[in-house]
Amino acid sequence: MKKFFAIALALVMIFAVAACDSSPASTPPPVGPGPSVDNPPAGGVSKEDIKIGVVHIGPLADQGYTYNHHIGALGMIENLGLREDQYIPKFDTGTDAAAVTAAINELVQEGCHIIFATSFSYQFQMIEAAAENPDVIFAHATGFNAIGSGLDNYSNYFAKIHEARYLGGIAAGLKTETNVLGYVAAHPFAEVISGYTAFFLGALSVNPDVTMQVIYIDSWGDPPLEQQVAERLIQLGADVIAQHSDSMTPALAAEAGGVWHVGYNNDMRETAPNASLLSPRIDWSIYMTFAVQHVLNGTQIPEDWGEGLASGAAYITGLNDSIVAPGTAAAIEDARIAIIGGFEVFSGHLLDHEGNNAKITTFEGDLIYEFTGPESSFKESDGPSAPSFNVEWLKGITVVS
Repeated sequence: MKKFFAIALALVMIFAVAACDSSPASTPPPVGPGPSVDNPPAGGVSKEDIKIGVVHIGPLADQGYTYNHHIGALGMIENLGLREDQYIPKFDTGTDAAAVTAAINELVQEGCHIIFATSFSYQFQMIEAAAENPDVIFAHATGFNAIGSGLDNYSNYFAKIHEARYLGGIAAGLKTETNVLGYVAAHPFAEVISGYTAFFLGALSVNPDVTMQVIYIDSWGDPPLEQQVAERLIQLGADVIAQHSDSMTPALAAEAGGVWHVGYNNDMRETAPNASLLSPRIDWSIYMTFAVQHVLNGTQIPEDWGEGLASGAAYITGLNDSIVAPGTAAAIEDARIAIIGGFEVFSGHLLDHEGNNAKITTFEGDLIYEFTGPESSFKESDGPSAPSFNVEWLKGITVVS
């Protein structure tokens, strides 16, 4: 498994590599249905006939990543005025290659005009299916191999979630009393590292004394293990737990442990009312609406798509006003405006754990970017939407085994 992700990280790099509820801009803007397609142009599909398949990695009951992607699909259906039975989900597919291929083939056989796949692990099966089924559109979340594939029916998409994670880090940095944050991390590669680094930098921007402990679970989602790791981080002194993992168990562990929590994929205030400060989220409906509209119109989907706070593709849930630190809403709003105005999350004089300039490199060791001074700035997800920031040993961050 680790070898797979190391290779995947190398490929990623080689390929180029909310404010509180009172702030309307902290939540996704409404997405309209777009131009009428009741009489689609040549090559398009009628609204009555179109079928949309989605290969989900986990069960709907995870109340996390799969739940959030499902909500995005339902939002797309509503935005475009389609029927819910035109959306064909395949839940709890897992990461076994044969199971993924089978799920994709079933959706092709059921007549889906476009098939979305939600996991990074699915990209090799998706690109193979796209090559074998040129009349079906394939859209893969979190991957990187659409650019340069030469396939007109294959695209990648993600969102600049690092922008929202930075805002979540501000809430954590202002709230912590131990100055130790804990992070339940999925896999040691760019998407996860980019996310937790953005979170840490957000915390550091308001609290120069903050540090962070990271533990990998080597899985996108494993509820019992996620809970155990969150509990371990609390034992290590963390009083704010954040996560890049698929379930809500880290929030439950924080609630039970009497500490605070920053979630992912879902608003976790109801689950952990005394712990959940806020949650960064992706509004998948924005891209899914965009992509399906192209299919309806008979036009080609761009090979890569990734937007952030400015469009609402990345956002944070409302703040838990009863427990966030004073000044949190204002600090987050200032940062949100700055990011939309052009501030790059990965900027400044970043150092590694040995005090040297932080470097972004490929798995092969080739230097891509070095942070040499306060003016340094790296544009994450600019071009390929898949994150590429992968400095695992940034000063202040400790990866715990």
